[in-house]
Amino acid sequence: MTTPPNIVFVLTDDQGYGDLGCHGNAAIQTPHLDRFHGNAVRLTDFHVGSTCAPTRAGILTGHYCNSAGVWHTIGGRSLLRADEWTLADALAQTGYRTGHFGKWHLGDSTPYRPHERGFDESVYHAGGGIGNTGDSWGNDYFDDTYFKNGVPTAYEGYCTDVFFREGMRFIAENADAPFFCYIATNAPHGPLNIAPRYADPYRDATPHEDRARFYGMIANIDENFGRLAAHLDTLGLSDNTILVFMTDNGTATGVELDQDQFPEEGPGSYNAGMRGKKGSPYEGGHRVPFLIRFPDGRISGGRDVEALASYVDFMPTLLELCDIDVPSGRGFHGRSLAPMLRGENPPADWAERVNFCDTQRVAHPIKWRKSAVMKQKWRLINGTELYDLGSDPGQRRDVAGDHPDTVAALRRDYEAWWELISEQFDRDEPIALGQDSSTAKLTTHDIRNEACDAVWNQRQVRAGQVTSGYWAVDVKEKGHYAIELRRWPEETGYALTAGIDGDDSDWRRDCIKPEDAPAYEGGVPIAIRWARLEIGGCDYQCETDPQGACARFEAELEPGTDRLYASFHDGLERTIAPYYVYVRKL
Repeated sequence: MTTPPNIVFVLTDDQGYGDLGCHGNAAIQTPHLDRFHGNAVRLTDFHVGSTCAPTRAGILTGHYCNSAGVWHTIGGRSLLRADEWTLADALAQTGYRTGHFGKWHLGDSTPYRPHERGFDESVYHAGGGIGNTGDSWGNDYFDDTYFKNGVPTAYEGYCTDVFFREGMRFIAENADAPFFCYIATNAPHGPLNIAPRYADPYRDATPHEDRARFYGMIANIDENFGRLAAHLDTLGLSDNTILVFMTDNGTATGVELDQDQFPEEGPGSYNAGMRGKKGSPYEGGHRVPFLIRFPDGRISGGRDVEALASYVDFMPTLLELCDIDVPSGRGFHGRSLAPMLRGENPPADWAERVNFCDTQRVAHPIKWRKSAVMKQKWRLINGTELYDLGSDPGQRRDVAGDHPDTVAALRRDYEAWWELISEQFDRDEPIALGQDSSTAKLTTHDIRNEACDAVWNQRQVRAGQVTSGYWAVDVKEKGHYAIELRRWPEETGYALTAGIDGDDSDWRRDCIKPEDAPAYEGGVPIAIRWARLEIGGCDYQCETDPQGACARFEAELEPGTDRLYASFHDGLERTIAPYYVYVRKL
């Protein structure tokens, strides 16, 4: 290969297999993605984690998400282990320019942020969605402030438009060098904020307002994907660019399910016949679209690859397509799909391949919880139910009693997988303090407790929702530290005990549902009287100034890992974790 290929990877959020016109959805209009589908190679049996952050962890490391430290979306269980070697690391080390635009969801603090994980440039929102706790205050998808390599920066326009626009700028600026451009939309994840001109065409074609908005957000993604494809053509980059489109889990809002998770399909409700949706161990939870085109690499032409494939195959596949060697000591849970994408038959041992997916969303992973073991067309669900997709693609007939040997074999496969992924379950991933001169920001999105009860979005912050727990931290340098506990984020300047009357974010009432107003206006006052901090074996307490913006402590800290406990107290019998903690080495 004389000229290394470029990579453009588009990953959407909460869009399922059935949320595309090319997959049989008669209600949604996705002409640009449908056209790409017609020219791409399609993996028709491709599986991911069944929620946001877990899929992203596996895609970027080639390791099953639980092994990489990511088995939830909040509560400190969405931080990608600091010693993982990412796809961006691998490409940057071989001369690629690397850029990320949009959703990250693998850590908001050092050393987990995208520009600390191999990306030269990143424009991103915090947490798992715009408006999460650590995001810039008042972001509502329109004219928001995002983080550019960690620095708050204002952008004009709708979020999806901004992320595609920034990605296309990055492509143009690096057109003469190999580049990796990762565009990860937060859409169509809720809240379902979208301009009426996108939702209006679906209001009569779908059963409710949320579906119309959901489809409208996808229509906007499709429009942007068309611009992206045209941009690559204009720059003369299309033939030597690996262009990938996929989604991160099953649909969140595209279908109604009955009490047994069977789809209730009809006008504007579609799941390609699959049982389950986001978070489910059934096919609808984790089978997603995977479309790839790379003409110079003999990957194009509108062709299906039916082999069972997994999100952990993504990184080894791209590295092989880019002719990049994997260093000694590095490896993957997945395998390269490159030969099959080029048109070769699956390797002889592929029929014996077993894939896995589970949905944990708890503090400590639980064996067999919401799990799927996949081999050929067999699906073992939760260790007990068995389905043969060859004769029952909708997973309606449990045949475990008819095939006890198959159940036993798949259970053994799961046991081996569990042993592989569980080695580091008890290892907390700490947030770095004092690594450089910048201030570390900790939020209750990542607070740890046994219930994984985190205050993870700004609507909860405004409502004064109570949580408590600790942050896992790693003090990088011995020294004197200032630690500020805040009820409101620093950029607001609000007093600890202040409430908010009315609209302080100028939210877009023409594009946002009225019932979502509490996410963008108002705020409950909390009569905080005193504050407490525990770290480094010391317990600090102080009375608070009602008009002050924070409770401030200073502490001498020794290097090493620790737990930081912080709390507010208002005279009631409760412990309230500060939603925001800022730590700076003096």
